[in-house]
Amino acid sequence: MNIPFSPPDVGQEEIEEVIDALKSGWITTGPKTKEFEREIANLCHTEKAVCLNSATAALELTLRLLGIGEGDEVITSSYTYTASASPIAHVGAKIVLIDTKKDSIEMNYDMLEEAITENTKAIIPVDIAGILCDYNKIFEIVERKKNLFTAKSEIQKLYNRPIIIADSAHGLGAKQNEKMSGELADFTTFSFHAVKNLTTAEGGAVTWKNVEGLDNEAVYKQYQLLSLHGQTKDALNKNKLGAWEYDIVAPYYKCNMTDIQAGIGLAQMRRYPKLLQRRQEIIAKYNEAFKNLPVLTLNHKDGNHTSSGHLYLVRINGINEQRRNEIIIKMAEEGIACNVHYKPLPLLTAYKNMGFDIKDYKVAYSFYENEITLPLYSKLTDEEVDYIIEKFTKIIERI
Repeated sequence: MNIPFSPPDVGQEEIEEVIDALKSGWITTGPKTKEFEREIANLCHTEKAVCLNSATAALELTLRLLGIGEGDEVITSSYTYTASASPIAHVGAKIVLIDTKKDSIEMNYDMLEEAITENTKAIIPVDIAGILCDYNKIFEIVERKKNLFTAKSEIQKLYNRPIIIADSAHGLGAKQNEKMSGELADFTTFSFHAVKNLTTAEGGAVTWKNVEGLDNEAVYKQYQLLSLHGQTKDALNKNKLGAWEYDIVAPYYKCNMTDIQAGIGLAQMRRYPKLLQRRQEIIAKYNEAFKNLPVLTLNHKDGNHTSSGHLYLVRINGINEQRRNEIIIKMAEEGIACNVHYKPLPLLTAYKNMGFDIKDYKVAYSFYENEITLPLYSKLTDEEVDYIIEKFTKIIERI
């Protein structure tokens, strides 16, 4: 067999939506994008959602919307992809990285509390694999430390504490204590990249919770300005007869979603419940097959939460980085593509150059050095899943 790691699950419905967009004359931001935003807000139980060209843009624009920049600190996990941290640098704030809890992909919450200073304006928890962080605990922490907080913008005054911005790039459709990702954190960003559960090829979105005094329509309009050069009218409104006039209120950015992308997303959204169900079926098969192996797996489902089933991470007891890489090669020789999620940020050149040292993130490194991510996607057949289980089990039993 030849089993890739994570191909997109797109078919005729997505093709027809793209054709419809092309025929409609609206191929940039237009009615499909607005409809997709409504669908996302509906899924996330929020009043509004904004679609953009990536989760990275969603995170950066949220920091800018909140007035976070020079002199501020933003805390995130050391165990994540660079997109969780690079937007902090983009806005000129200081990146503060936190080590993970033992045997966990979540940041160490005790260390998080210690890291909050008078300069901390936001915290970015990361929902790796679509498993949601402990948001109740995070909110308890920021409430305890709110006496250190001094607002630098009008919107920050509404919160009067560090603002929680979830990096839920993996988490669309996940739930915790009967609440959906998108309604747990103050703001939540999602990714629709090609390898994500729900794809628009490239794309992202942001949702936010209702807060007393926060005008959701004004927030929505500010995101539109930030994503479209600061222009007061998008193409849809400018196209109305005689309505060419516009203004530029600030020299902002260009990161809107197109109707071609949104069309793919609308088709994906209609199929999404079944796509999520299939991922959970595969996770259950993996869990059952590996329960007697010397491996650790993540908790994707219990009475309090259900993940989005985005990634299946496995840690192999008693091996180092070199042996882990050898196992990935052996799996590749059997036609099975595996991956690693993630290299802790302090291992990467960009973050080394900022002064981060992996020696200060020993728990994150210990998780990384023996971690392998197995294929998990809705197009996997039962036969392919059985083949992955068979080959992985044999390889592990021989080490």
